[in-house]
Amino acid sequence: MYFFLGNLSISDIIFVNITVPKMLQGFFPNGKTISLLACFVQSYLFFLVGVSSFLLLAVMSFDRYIAICHPLHYSIIMHHKLCVRLIVGVWVGAFFSILMLSIRIMRLPYCSGLVNHFFCDVIPLLMNSCINTVSIQIQELITSSTVLLTSLLVTLVSYVKIVNAVFKIHSVEGRKKAFSTCSSHALVVSLVYGSCIFTYVKPAYGQAIDYDKKVAILTTVIVPFLNPYIYTLRNQKVRQILKEHIKGLSNFI
Repeated sequence: MYFFLGNLSISDIIFVNITVPKMLQGFFPNGKTISLLACFVQSYLFFLVGVSSFLLLAVMSFDRYIAICHPLHYSIIMHHKLCVRLIVGVWVGAFFSILMLSIRIMRLPYCSGLVNHFFCDVIPLLMNSCINTVSIQIQELITSSTVLLTSLLVTLVSYVKIVNAVFKIHSVEGRKKAFSTCSSHALVVSLVYGSCIFTYVKPAYGQAIDYDKKVAILTTVIVPFLNPYIYTLRNQKVRQILKEHIKGLSNFI
């Protein structure tokens, strides 16, 4: 679990640094400009890390399923080599899933240099193209739907099996302990999938850009900011260590 949490933390750090520094720079005079190459790089990295995060959340749900439904075989099934292979598979899968779409967007001719967003999202870029981009929009919709809904399906199936296994536990304490190991992950999944499905798994309309920008704040800033608190303060071991440190600090003072 902590191996995957460490990778999720790294993903969140990269994700925030892709968009937030440039967004903050936009509050200053002459800070709202970006080169076309930098815009393409930002867009590609944003979706690379974004897709890898969804795949990683699906892997983490599978990890929780094994931990709760097959606890005696957990160390045998989820061995270190498999965990490393899963992480490599997450990044390789994310790389190739958006590669062709990104190449098509980079090859488009652009008639306008105004991006109606605080980062280089796909739809605002396509709105600046000089040619019809319906086929690319369809490809973007198919890619987004496939990644989001497939990873969400894996997560939902895992949680259905987890809930079914938990209700078979006779002790109330055992149920609470089982649910507590999944509550943090379930909360993050709800926030991330809810916002991204609203933004990307739908046809693109010009009037919806302003709404998408507001939802994007949740995805790019708020969720990565909340993740450390959700995964640490809801963890019993972390809370216990934190209390011990606070108690030790108060005794020292």
